Amino acid sequence: MSNKNCSRREFIRNLSVTALAGLSLPLLSSCSKEEVEDFLQKHFLQMTDEEKKQVIAKLERRYLEQFGRKFQISTKEALPETLWGYGLELSRCIGCRRCVYACANENNTSRYARQIHWIRVLRLKRGNLINLEDSEHYYTPETVPEKGFIYLPIQCQQCQNPPCVKACPIHATWQEPDGIVVVDYNWCIGCRYCIAACPYKGRVFNWAEPNLPKDEVNPIVHYLGNRPRMKCAVEKCTFCIQRVRQGRYPACVEACPTGSRKFGNLLDPKSEIRYIIERKRVFRLREDLNTESKFYYFFES
Repeated sequence: MSNKNCSRREFIRNLSVTALAGLSLPLLSSCSKEEVEDFLQKHFLQMTDEEKKQVIAKLERRYLEQFGRKFQISTKEALPETLWGYGLELSRCIGCRRCVYACANENNTSRYARQIHWIRVLRLKRGNLINLEDSEHYYTPETVPEKGFIYLPIQCQQCQNPPCVKACPIHATWQEPDGIVVVDYNWCIGCRYCIAACPYKGRVFNWAEPNLPKDEVNPIVHYLGNRPRMKCAVEKCTFCIQRVRQGRYPACVEACPTGSRKFGNLLDPKSEIRYIIERKRVFRLREDLNTESKFYYFFES
């Protein structure tokens, strides 16, 4: 974009001042045609199928110019009779962080000095109660696993009662029928209320334009998932929406070398995740907050 100050979020921040002087519309006069179209774009849930096609075509042209790659942008809806759930066996996790980098590669998160990760792996002393405040995020041992420690991967918990959704003042984030909480990046104004509301620190904010090298971009994306983001947009794990709605596992599940990560349909009584919930001693983080997380942790008995 030619003028970074013409985004929706910058416009809204300035609106309270300029509206008093009758200058709200002139704010758009300095924007390019592309920027005006982005600002006036409808909320994803309000778009017709034809409008979605037009937006996708526009993004495909933009990404081809920006990355030199032909993107495949999906808007595939949730699968019927599906509610996704996740299981993580802590007794198998070795803290290798392969899930972290598989997620980054799949989901087009910012790299290098501006790197963003949707998954954090925390280190805790074995035998202590699990307390997120006492955990270590930036551990750097020569080898893992380390004696006397356990590892706790944490990401968006895909709550059934998500406080982040309630906190958003413009409904830029919502829960899909399959339980995945998503963000309309174009609609997000960057207020960060959702970040403050999340007790799991599952959301991240782009303080600068994301650094996504052309040779590292993943061109297979979903509009509500791993498409390239922009400065001041909030982003988070979507259970790899671009994969699971095509019948595939999330990237982190496939990358785990120990098989500690499990994924499936909570509504399917024959699914692996249902088996785990019904037969293992599972727990969820911060159950006292009534978020009804769909991310279950367990130790093998």
